[in-house]
Amino acid sequence: MTTEPLDLLRSNLFRVRIPEPTNRIYKHECCVSFDSQKSEGGLFIDLNTFLAFGKDYVGWNYQKTGNPVYLHIKQTKKLVPEDRPSKKPTILAIGVDGGFDNNEPEYGETHSIIILPDYVSLPFPSVELPEKVRLAVDAILLAEGAERKEQLAAWTADKKQVSAYATNLQQIDNGVVIPPSGWKCAKCEKTDNLWLNLTDGMILCGRKNWDGSGGNNHAIDHYQETHYPLAVKLGTITADLDAADVFSYPEDESVLDPQLAQHLAFFGIDFSSLQKTEMTTAERELDQNTNFDWNRIQESGQEVDPIFGPGYTGMVNIGNSCYMAAIVQVVFSTRSFISRYYLNLTLKKAFELSPADPTVDLNMQLTKLAHGLLSGKYSVPAFEDNEKENVATSTTTAKQEGIRPNMFKSVIAASHPEFSSVRQQDALEFFLHFLDQVERANGGKSELDPSRSFKFGIEDRILCSSGKVAYNRRHDYILSLNIPLHEATNKEELKSFHKLKAEKVAEGKDITGYEIVRPRVPLEACLANFSAAEEIHDFYSTALKTKTTALKTAGLTSFPDYLVLHMRRFLMEAGWVPKKLDVYIEVPDIIDISHMRSQGHQSGEELLPDGVPDEENSNKPWANEEIVSQLVSMGFKHLHCQKAAINTLNVGVEEAMNWLLSHMDDPDIDIPISDGHGSEALTIIDQSQVDTLISFGFQEDIARKALKASGGDIEKATDWIFNNPDASVSSMDAATSNATSTSNDVSLPDGGGRYRLVGIVSHSGTSTHCGHYVAHILKDGRWVIFNDNKVGASVNPPKEMGYLYFFERLDG
Repeated sequence: MTTEPLDLLRSNLFRVRIPEPTNRIYKHECCVSFDSQKSEGGLFIDLNTFLAFGKDYVGWNYQKTGNPVYLHIKQTKKLVPEDRPSKKPTILAIGVDGGFDNNEPEYGETHSIIILPDYVSLPFPSVELPEKVRLAVDAILLAEGAERKEQLAAWTADKKQVSAYATNLQQIDNGVVIPPSGWKCAKCEKTDNLWLNLTDGMILCGRKNWDGSGGNNHAIDHYQETHYPLAVKLGTITADLDAADVFSYPEDESVLDPQLAQHLAFFGIDFSSLQKTEMTTAERELDQNTNFDWNRIQESGQEVDPIFGPGYTGMVNIGNSCYMAAIVQVVFSTRSFISRYYLNLTLKKAFELSPADPTVDLNMQLTKLAHGLLSGKYSVPAFEDNEKENVATSTTTAKQEGIRPNMFKSVIAASHPEFSSVRQQDALEFFLHFLDQVERANGGKSELDPSRSFKFGIEDRILCSSGKVAYNRRHDYILSLNIPLHEATNKEELKSFHKLKAEKVAEGKDITGYEIVRPRVPLEACLANFSAAEEIHDFYSTALKTKTTALKTAGLTSFPDYLVLHMRRFLMEAGWVPKKLDVYIEVPDIIDISHMRSQGHQSGEELLPDGVPDEENSNKPWANEEIVSQLVSMGFKHLHCQKAAINTLNVGVEEAMNWLLSHMDDPDIDIPISDGHGSEALTIIDQSQVDTLISFGFQEDIARKALKASGGDIEKATDWIFNNPDASVSSMDAATSNATSTSNDVSLPDGGGRYRLVGIVSHSGTSTHCGHYVAHILKDGRWVIFNDNKVGASVNPPKEMGYLYFFERLDG
């Protein structure tokens, strides 16, 4: 080692920091690209900021920060025996000891110190290096990278805690003695997945899984009847009692029972003689994740030809992330997102505009994501260990290297605990959250914000029995459609099928897959259902000063560049049990919704007067329980649902949900409803306050809404207006009418009503929170399937099975 490079390093020691335990250290992925330690140029870790950069991007960081000293990490694939056995995972984790292995190749790792701008290299380790550099590099190499920390925190199950019910557990001496084998559920014929209730000795089957496997819920039903809290899974008890699967129903998690030995002895169980025969809950979860059939919705098992290149980049599943991948693939195939984050914004420009830590800047990570998906740089075949470079694993089923959207997920999910987890999520909820975050990241600048291409206006026309009308407007990103099963076009086939099914059941036979007939409902019928008149019961009329029945119709005030249709395939049955409608939607390639445009206030129509209920009714805010129960079944708090129903005058579920979603962060959302103060819609507004806000330059309808939202406080109302730039007269105030408020829609895209189908997000599974999501996208004149990191030419896109349909407006 020559003296000159060492002198250069010593002269820059003031730029080197030794990381503290609280510092976030990025060493697995470039913060502006998807380059990794395995990439051709490896990664360069800034020894001042601990950010990582690929070889093509580290120079940008030097130009921006002046930091010259970097740790260079390069991983090179090792040759391994072809017969290396796969390691079975022991924890639900990826890339960690005991996690999923999947026979991935092993890599050797080299380190060196690089000094920019001339890329002067010094070997590491070396005793000649300054101690400060050695300590800094050692700390980085020993640290768990920030990327892996977040991934590991999401995947690794929490350590089991001692149950609060274990110490003083009541046990009933009813003479029950549990035999060492031959167990069976006391309420059905199940002989596996059996749980012993530690209070009364009942042996009952466990929960039914989403795919129909598991038990029949008898154990949890027993708890709900008796409230006996603890149960142990038979077949998991061995001499190592800590490994036994004990579940606490009131705590709703697997727990430790320090007195399990005596609890078992109470029922005559000698744990030392038992051999483990059943998987624990965690092991079963691992097994299901390992064996899950990711191809169940891939076009009836058709083989698809893989596609590589720009715009055809797959996304590696980083833990039940298919919902995110499906949405992102469709969104980044739209002209608005391609222009904003790819064509009109280079990675270098986005990095220059980003804050000191680009990993937490959404616009930077969106640009990184766009370039990763659209450049084609990472759209290359994945290789097996024993294959030569440039040879795909298969000509028909090759997976891609693809991209791992870890940083993007961390940023987009930062404000949403559910999306931060590795649990499956609703693709629709993620789509709405994603667009909301994009809108915020663009600071309300309509010329930049690509989420605007999905936004449109909806107008509800409410006809009171007095003959007077009210118009309520709101903005939305999706058109949510009910599926009218009575409009099925194959009713005769369905009748024959149900007859056949009844005969088979009577004979004790099962219906085979090819015999199943599903209702076929035209998309046109779903759209007509949205526009059809709907009765609103208990509508408070400001004209009649009492509750009455009104008719509501809905139309669109603008047609977006991209129209997203959400099919309500999931319903709640009695007992809040989710049910997925097994139905096909007949979707044409071209639709025309011109007839759905709202006509607005018509000549000769008399508007409902602006007013509030009389004193008797104002002291009795009332929520329609049907609306409340439907919202509660979606996971919202009961109080919030009541307020949503009240503040939308019980118009309907959709209106109440829109109000709820836009008021979740209200400071008074958790304040109990009290007479006269439970509803913004019932707040009496002083006209002088309205006039004051009007004198500030605000429109009267916006002023009224702001005052209602802020409880009549002018200062808070002003803040509310500035924090809600897109505010318009919404369904929260059905008594207020303003036919000229369409000015709020001026900034929205608009055009003709003809659309072409360009994207489908389909779902397999019994609930939006389990199963698998896949995207099909019309690209370059052909349909392409995006199934995580598998991308190929679609043979038969499942147009009839869509959960979300994406339509692009046709020009002219």
